[in-house]
Amino acid sequence: MAKKAAGTPATVLLSAQKVAHELHPYDVSPDAPNYGALVAEALGVPPESLFKTLIAEVDGALTVAVVPVTGELDLKALAGAAGGKRAVLADRAAAERSSGYVRGGISPLGQRKRLPTVVDDSAEHLERMYVSAGRRGLQVSLAPADLIRLTGAATARIRT
Repeated sequence: MAKKAAGTPATVLLSAQKVAHELHPYDVSPDAPNYGALVAEALGVPPESLFKTLIAEVDGALTVAVVPVTGELDLKALAGAAGGKRAVLADRAAAERSSGYVRGGISPLGQRKRLPTVVDDSAEHLERMYVSAGRRGLQVSLAPADLIRLTGAATARIRT
């Protein structure tokens, strides 16, 4: 059952679309080494179900990548999945400006500008996945199919 929205663009979108989701606050320093593993531990969830949202440039166009915190983004695979030849991580200012979120709180949902999105295919095998709810210290869990539908995402193996 959905909890009351915390007021981020991501949670507002989920509530407006009547998507079943649950909010999960946590307290981990965004500068901590092995951040993803610490967040998974704080939430008591398997690390492979926790995903980070990264913004990259594929042939100069911003693209969202959603990958498990247990691995890294394979830029070459992302470029291929997005129909491009070369990908690099976007600079922080461009990512924040485009998404409307700050680093450490970028959600794939409710971004200021809708960008092409690729979700790692490992999400398809999960019942629930966890992504940023749009601010540091807050994750949201939802069915992978709902995230894929709401973002218009493609799925591909983009993790290392």
